[in-house]
Amino acid sequence: MTPIYQDLVRFKVPAHFRGRSKVTVQLWWLVQATLFGLSPQFMFGFRRFLLRLFGAKIGKGVLVRPTARITYPWFLEIGDHSWVGDETVIYNLAKVRLGSHVALAHGVYLCTGLHDISKVTFDIDAKPIHIEDEAWLANDCFISPGVTIGRGAVIGARSTVLQDMPEGMVCVGYPCKPIRARKAGVSE
Repeated sequence: MTPIYQDLVRFKVPAHFRGRSKVTVQLWWLVQATLFGLSPQFMFGFRRFLLRLFGAKIGKGVLVRPTARITYPWFLEIGDHSWVGDETVIYNLAKVRLGSHVALAHGVYLCTGLHDISKVTFDIDAKPIHIEDEAWLANDCFISPGVTIGRGAVIGARSTVLQDMPEGMVCVGYPCKPIRARKAGVSE
């Protein structure tokens, strides 16, 4: 007899897992593909409006590029003056919280979703991600479910973050590790 590791026919998304009705989810995806995604670069206020309309908590001065993809805006919270770069994916099946003055460069992937590989039914789960104030995630970083990036941390380009990263550190690699302290400036 051949062992079975996963049977995707038996996979089911738990009731209420998405946080909103199927209609709301589909409506958001339609709005994101059209009004949000086709909006001119400079229309940051319009994209903030659309995100808030669908339940996101968005601070003042937040800049989200039109090519960014947010799975469920009602699970998104962004503090003041943060940036979300082109082609960034916020796969937020659970809460994603970005602090203030957070910079997500282009192609960053925040992944809250995971599957239970010990079950043939391949059950889905999600764990929140928290990026604290003044952190910078450089191009093409991958952030795993349940991770917290500390205040002022820098995550180097193409790093894969599998665990929490400390405050005020420059962190790089696969798996991502802190390599040195980040020099802090003085507020004027």
